Amino acid sequence: MAHDDGESIGLFEPLMVSEGSAHRAALGDLALELAEKSAAFRSSLPESIATALADLVRSMNCYYSNLIEGHNTHPIDIERALAGDYSADPKKRDLQLEAKAHITVQKWIDDGGLQNAPTAPASIIEIHRRFCELLPEDLLFVEDPETKEKLPVVPGELRERYVQVGRHIPPSPGAVPRFLERLHKAYSGAGRIESILAAACAHHRLLWVHPFMDGNGRVARLMSYAMLRSSLDTRGLWSVARGLARQEAEYKAHLQACDGDRRGDRDGRGTLSEAALASFTDFFLRVSIDQVAFMSTLMQADRLRDRIMIWAEEEMRSGHLPPKSDMVLKAVLYQGVLERGEVDSMLGMSERAARRITSALLKAGALRSESTRAPLHLAFPAKYAERWMPGLFPEG
Repeated sequence: MAHDDGESIGLFEPLMVSEGSAHRAALGDLALELAEKSAAFRSSLPESIATALADLVRSMNCYYSNLIEGHNTHPIDIERALAGDYSADPKKRDLQLEAKAHITVQKWIDDGGLQNAPTAPASIIEIHRRFCELLPEDLLFVEDPETKEKLPVVPGELRERYVQVGRHIPPSPGAVPRFLERLHKAYSGAGRIESILAAACAHHRLLWVHPFMDGNGRVARLMSYAMLRSSLDTRGLWSVARGLARQEAEYKAHLQACDGDRRGDRDGRGTLSEAALASFTDFFLRVSIDQVAFMSTLMQADRLRDRIMIWAEEEMRSGHLPPKSDMVLKAVLYQGVLERGEVDSMLGMSERAARRITSALLKAGALRSESTRAPLHLAFPAKYAERWMPGLFPEG
């Protein structure tokens, strides 16, 4: 049984930036701005476009969250893994499987898989279990920095060893369940603005506890993703992970600062620095607002349509798509969905000729459909992201 040194759970207080903090009003304003911009973006998208975008955002979230951990798997390789196409290189294959695991867990969250609040110990453990049980064996070990011993990572199992993360020494292994219970209690029943602030505060405090031997960063980001998805009804249309990865040094510096002790009488009433927690919360919210703004610009209907039409014209000129493919894409972009029976009359072609065009677009991955008779919807494959949605992923 893991040893509990009996540490006071007050060691990671405060768990929220207090109402009396000089920083609280500004953070409340940022949370409100995020809520308003996220809602405006969500309502600007037709349902079918939003569904396709959420699929791509899962790949984006996975790519950037794993990148923060030093694992670089390009979105196109992620997309291949989702289709069962793995690299012959064992290391690349392992990273593809890791990416697929991350996407599978996020889809489970998106589909309402969490039975409890994201901060509940059962939810945190379940996220870890579902992620790690899909990992290849070579990624289920962590190396002790001193002894170089390879230690197994058991899916969904809280750590049973003492650890050190940089200069921070997390609580004793037996104390982890107590700290997780306190963490959940602190964030339960929060109002709307408080729940948005909690997504940032809980992010650091979970990492401070370091409940697992490995995978804590991914679990913390998935937990915060689930918290924002719930409090803002984001529908998975944007993710803070891209912004955190693009400012990785600042992100990690903030997390390290949050490990620090209280800095005098004016720095809250807890053991840890409230000012550092407020600074990280400010950073986290501004990064989130920036990501919503970026996605909103990227998805502006006229600009998106122009980029896809230019791509379609080039594909038709090169013979990769049959003539009039652009007309089908344009109709889907304007309407959000296109019934198959409408294509031939819209194009003034025979049913067989129209079917050849829709088949080519489906094969190219530009359109998606649930079955051979189901309506046509736009898809957002990662392989076209560079052209359709520039800046979403790194080039190449």
